[in-house]
Amino acid sequence: MRSWRLASRAVAVYRATQTTGSALRPLPSTVLPSQIQNQDGVCRPMSTALLMHRDKPGNSVKDDWDFSPENTERVKEILSNYPKNYKQSASIPLLDLAQQQHGGWIPVQAMNRIAQIIGVAPIRVYEVATFYSMFNRQPVGKYHLMVCGTTPCMLCGSREIEDALLKHLGVTRGEVTKDGLFSVGEMECMGCCVNAPMIVVADYSKGSEGYSYNYYEDLTPKRVVELVQELRQGKTPKWGTQNPKRINCGPEGGNTTLLTTPKPPVCRDLDAC
Repeated sequence: MRSWRLASRAVAVYRATQTTGSALRPLPSTVLPSQIQNQDGVCRPMSTALLMHRDKPGNSVKDDWDFSPENTERVKEILSNYPKNYKQSASIPLLDLAQQQHGGWIPVQAMNRIAQIIGVAPIRVYEVATFYSMFNRQPVGKYHLMVCGTTPCMLCGSREIEDALLKHLGVTRGEVTKDGLFSVGEMECMGCCVNAPMIVVADYSKGSEGYSYNYYEDLTPKRVVELVQELRQGKTPKWGTQNPKRINCGPEGGNTTLLTTPKPPVCRDLDAC
């Protein structure tokens, strides 16, 4: 009863504070405490509003989907890495393989097929696919550009990098260009904070066999637009740091410390180890 009262109070507060500009936009009285109404007027549970699947052409639970003959052999190879009673541990590599085969995104019917293969309820595969941002559940471009949005990259200008991409391509985040070549997304920390800001380019232009996933670091708005232009021309830009004064993660101008092999500690008998 107490939980219901708290939920009711939360909805009442939400109704009172939900605004469009300066005018109040209250929710309909038919909305339950466990639901909210999205922009298209459909009520969805609060906890799944961002993750709920809606059938669309090419992404419907009624459609059939299976791995290609070549990838079916790779599925067998992946499963061989796990004990027979732990096949569910293969969900991540199988999702990655399905995404590569399907041009950079995973339809719901592919998740259902993976659930059949590893012998689990489909929800177990959905949980993985919705948790990891590397898995796309909507169509992406042949070059999917993912901007790091975590604090170090943001402080070093990742928002300006994203703005430059969106303006140059004429799209919004998550939208695919009309020629199908590019889409822009966001990822959390990709482990290159020292080379911030950075993006990842997931390249699906050569199919699953030629798939690549490359980091481009030390970017500027000008340089990231140049990268897009090179990709559009079919070139493969040099991955890694885009700062000509740096080598990998080293400082500009070269290292100034740790130039020789460090001496071992004098207080320890290494021969006795």
